This record gives sequence, structure tokens and C-alpha cells, in this order.
Amino acid sequence: MSSILLRNRGATMLKNCLPNSFKVCGKLVNVKQIRCLHLTPCMEKILSFKLSDIGEGIREVTVKEWYVKVGDKVEQFDDLCEVQSDKASVTITSRYDGKIAKIHHPVDDIALVGKPLLDFDVEEDEADDSDSESSSDSEAESNSTAQSNSEKVASDEDVARNITLATPAVRRLAMENKVDLSKVPATGKLGRVLKGDVLEYLGHVPAGTNKPHPTIAAKSELSSAPKAASPVVADRVEPLKGVPKAMLKAMSESLKIPHFAYSDEIDMTKLIDFRDQLKTVASERGISKLTFMPFCIKAASVALSKYPILNSSLDVAKEAVIYKAAHNISVAIDTPQGLVVPNIKNCERKNILDIAKDLNELVERGRKGALTPRDFADGTFSLSNIGVVGGTYTHPCIMAPQVAIGAMGRTKAVPRFNENDEIVKAYIMNVSWSADHRIIDGVTMAQFSNVWKQYLENPALFLLN
Repeated sequence: MSSILLRNRGATMLKNCLPNSFKVCGKLVNVKQIRCLHLTPCMEKILSFKLSDIGEGIREVTVKEWYVKVGDKVEQFDDLCEVQSDKASVTITSRYDGKIAKIHHPVDDIALVGKPLLDFDVEEDEADDSDSESSSDSEAESNSTAQSNSEKVASDEDVARNITLATPAVRRLAMENKVDLSKVPATGKLGRVLKGDVLEYLGHVPAGTNKPHPTIAAKSELSSAPKAASPVVADRVEPLKGVPKAMLKAMSESLKIPHFAYSDEIDMTKLIDFRDQLKTVASERGISKLTFMPFCIKAASVALSKYPILNSSLDVAKEAVIYKAAHNISVAIDTPQGLVVPNIKNCERKNILDIAKDLNELVERGRKGALTPRDFADGTFSLSNIGVVGGTYTHPCIMAPQVAIGAMGRTKAVPRFNENDEIVKAYIMNVSWSADHRIIDGVTMAQFSNVWKQYLENPALFLLN
């Protein structure tokens, strides 16, 4: 109010000192046409926030995203934007409390180190602090020798008088929290204590949040003994593509399903003998390799016929279950491109040798990278054999929109008791099931597993299908 009175009084006095009219450049000007003079300075508090050096010789970055807009109020350490260099992505945080006055770069624009990113309308104390630093920078550019001498004199005076450099706002914060500023490690220019230094000293922000000013870092480097640079090994960043990219999407969808697990062990002793008896017939039909997997697939198809809920998919939007007519059983195959899961179509209409032939063809084409989209389409149930790699139990992830999957572990010889309580050598395989608990309960999964187990432990039952 006083500044307004002084301004108006000064304008009135100026008018009273002038005649009613006078000539300017040959033209008659009435004193009433003279605008009132502002005798008080304009209190601008706009600061330019410059992009600081983010290291590794980076001189320019691309602005990828702004977290603020003009008019937003921010505090120290609030995120302002994300910038991307050719080496890293960095989040830029605020050094001031204030309001965003101007944003200098739109998204995807190039910002240069040392040039303004945005303008702040800051509190008066911080504006004074910044002005003093800016003026010091200007003096340094105009006369580096004079500035270094003045710094030395100021430093000597500060030591003699035991003065800690800080703005009134920082001193007020220290006083409110009963903090001795002389004990606070300073990171500002010329040893100035910043607001962030006090907050870090109080434990309100993590240690190391406030980075030292380059002048302090330079002094620290000069005072410290030179150390041998340790070799730096750069991390390798490789974008996902092909099978890994598809797995990322598939597993992200899979983990939206509420899984539950069920495990059991299967005595494969009789199946080993049964398979050995079929190897000759399989070879005559052009099947060079007969593994346990065709038996597991056929046993699953038989069990699916009795428990069709496991051969379905869930329509969440309509809250309905879609029962699949065909048993298109997906099989995990390890290929040079990664783990792929094609499926064998219509297993309910095929015998074990037909399934074995289709499986061998899928494996061969998978190793050559010749599988087609048709090979992956319309799968209804999945099996995976982790035993070829090792391990016993696992927790497989369901492949949406399927509702169940099984994984077989390694078959190993262990001692077991026979029906006469005699210890015999048995070949045991572990199996782990995962099912969608939204539509499948534990009892149904266990009953399905028991049918599957019955056929593998008594392979003569396959003759009935």
C-alpha cells in the first residue's frame, strides 16, 4: 500500500511541476495526457530452469514426456519431465518451489544441456538466491580472474566470521527444525546450503538426492587423490521380437487368470514296456521316434472326454463357458527361435501312432522355423514335458483362452513297494497341473488327473480307445 501511495504522490508532484501544456517535437501536449509513472521496480520472479549436465558427455536430449503444464505448482524434487539421450532415459526433477510459467520444448523436441527447459515463477527468497547465483555466473564469464579473487576474499571472510551461506527461506526452515546450518553438508554454489540439503539432513528425502554444485565437485576432485579408473562394462539392451515378444504378450494375459495347482506322481514302469513293444510297429509306419508324449496326449484326450470343462474357454464378458468339440492339444516344443506351443488337431479321433506322427512333424518343422499360424490356432488344452531338460515339479502358466495345462517332470528310477510289500524298482514321473479357478475346482482337476494317470499306469486300456 505504501508503494502505491508513493507512486501516486510522485506522479502528482511531477504533474504539479509541469505547465498545463508544452510542445514535444513541434506538437502541443496536454499534461493530462501524460500517463502516471511507476516509480517502484517491477517485482518479476521468473527463473529459467536449465538442463544440467547428465554425464557421459551428453550434450543434447529428446524430451519424451512432460509431467507438468503451465500453471502447475511444484515443489523441490517433484518430477518435471523425462528426457531420452542415445544412452539413457532420465527423469528431471525440480530444484525450486513455485509455479510453471513457461515450457520451452514440446514433446519429441531436442533440448540442449545448459539451455532453459522451462521457466518458474518462484518464491521471493528462492528468486533472490537464483539471482545471486546468476549474477555470479555472469561475472565469472566476464572476468574469471576477478571472480576467483572475490571468491577467495569471500571465503576468507566467511571462515573468519563463521558464516554459513543460505537464503532466508532455508534459514527459516532450519530454525523451525532446530538445525545448525553449519553442520549441514552444503551442495549449493560456493558452499551455499540449499533447502534440499536441510531436508536430506533431516531425513525427509533419501541421501544423495541433492547433487553437489559443479564448483563443489571440482574442489572435491582436486582435494582427493587420483584413483585408477575401473573398467566399465556396458549393459546390452535388445528389443524383444519374434518368439520372446509373443511370449511377453501371452504370459501377460496368462497371469490375469487365477491359477491353482495340483500335482501327482505316475508309475511309468508298465508304459515303458508297452512303448518298447510298439517301437517296431511305429518304425514300419515311418515313425522314427516314439516318445512318451503321444501316450500322454492320448490319455489327456480320453480324460477330456469325461471332463469336458477342461477343454473349454471362458467368455468373461458374457459370463459363459464355451465347450470345445475338438481336442486340439498344444505341445511345448523347444526350437532355436525359443519355446513354441503348436497343437495337434482332433486328438479324440486319432490313435497313439497317428498322434506320434503328427508330433514328430511339428517338432521337425519347429526346428526348421517352418511352423505356420495354422499350427498355433485353436488350441484347447496344453501339455509340456519339462523332463527332457530336468526337474520334477513345476507350476505351469495357462495359455489364454485355455483353462488348463499339465507339465510332466523327469522320469526316474526309485524304490517302491509292490502289492506283496516287496521293494521293487519303479520308474516314477511327476506331473503338475494348473487350472483356471474361476470355472474349475480342485476335485474336478484331481478326477481328471486320476483318469489320465490310470491310462498311463495301465497302457492296455488304450486298446479300448
